[in-house]
Amino acid sequence: MEHKTNALKGEELMLVYKVHQPVTSERKPGLILLLHGIGSNEEDLFRLAIKFPTGFVIVSARAPYTISPGKYTWFELGFSNGVRVVNAEQAEKSRLVINAFISQLIDKYDLDSHKVFLGGFSQGGIMSYSVGLTFPKKLAGIFILSSRLLPEVKPLIKSKEELQSLPIFIAHGKQDPVLPLTYAHDALAYLQPLTDNITYKEYDMVHTVGEKELADLVDWISAKSL
Repeated sequence: MEHKTNALKGEELMLVYKVHQPVTSERKPGLILLLHGIGSNEEDLFRLAIKFPTGFVIVSARAPYTISPGKYTWFELGFSNGVRVVNAEQAEKSRLVINAFISQLIDKYDLDSHKVFLGGFSQGGIMSYSVGLTFPKKLAGIFILSSRLLPEVKPLIKSKEELQSLPIFIAHGKQDPVLPLTYAHDALAYLQPLTDNITYKEYDMVHTVGEKELADLVDWISAKSL
């Protein structure tokens, strides 16, 4: 099956987005929902749409909070005495909005609700953790690229029994100066007692999405969607 691209902005759902649709087939397509990092927009990860497996509708969503024209965030981020401080209210609202948005997309595009993958880069990865670990039965997998797990979401994470059914792909650059590798190690250490359904990768790169990383991610999605 080949892809065709409908680079259309959706305005009628809870989030603005761009969509890449597969050629019509007899089987319902799955969904891969991409979440960008802070200060970016829906155009950023949408450029990767053609890299993903066929048989999926690929959606790249715009975060709901505006920093400046063309720059958006899932939650505002500040620093206090060198410590990252998140706007917890915005982060929680975004968590619930993304969950509802997934349901909207499934309905709008008549998607296979058992083949929904959610993932993102940096702050988009943070939100993917937050949604996936609190609504694990809704997703076929989450992928976390150069990101971290918010302490604020830990009390909301579902039980070990529920998390076992959620495949998790975590990837991080060894030379990341924005979100150092220790964040990936910390998340892994926290999650390993809760689930063994984790694929963890490190790459010789900075705060970016690398070609080898993307290839490994595509292979992972292909394997988990069989």
